[in-house]
Amino acid sequence: MTKVFQIERRAPISIKIQTLATGIAIVAAVVVPQFFHWLGTVSGSGTAPGVAFSPMHLPIIIVGFLSGPFAGGIAGLLGPVAASLISGMPPLAQLPFMMVELFGYGVAAGLLRHVKMNLVLKTFIVMIAGRVLRMGACTFAFYALGNTKMAPLGIWTSIPASLPGIALQIILIPLIVFWVENRAKEEKSN
Repeated sequence: MTKVFQIERRAPISIKIQTLATGIAIVAAVVVPQFFHWLGTVSGSGTAPGVAFSPMHLPIIIVGFLSGPFAGGIAGLLGPVAASLISGMPPLAQLPFMMVELFGYGVAAGLLRHVKMNLVLKTFIVMIAGRVLRMGACTFAFYALGNTKMAPLGIWTSIPASLPGIALQIILIPLIVFWVENRAKEEKSN
């Protein structure tokens, strides 16, 4: 019988490196979206580039793949908070839902880190996991807290608007993770 998933054995990442990677991901979760906000301002399209490209997702998923579920989860929780405090985006009404979604991305990427599987497929699975968690949070807010602004299926209806970001993530994340991991292997062998 063949194994569906194989787990790779890798050396554990030090707390120091995980902390550094988490910090870099949080900073990137603030800085990278600013380019898209600037692009929206310059082009007159407002927040459309941010919605279309979901730039905050990139550093969170990448840090999860490279540094594990703790780094990914913490960056996923704190990245949106830092961005909201510094830039006002995401707005406070959406902040808890983005925190849940990005936490899901970071943890899922970290949990899949050691699984031998195509990086594109891993990225796709991570994207689904974060959206499912956000849908769960929206469902809880809608039915338990009476928040009618966050419809439970809203995350799925927003997918057509975010198709450019989904394509960007499926292309960029595997390339960046592959490049970083291969560079690390080359440095170790030298």
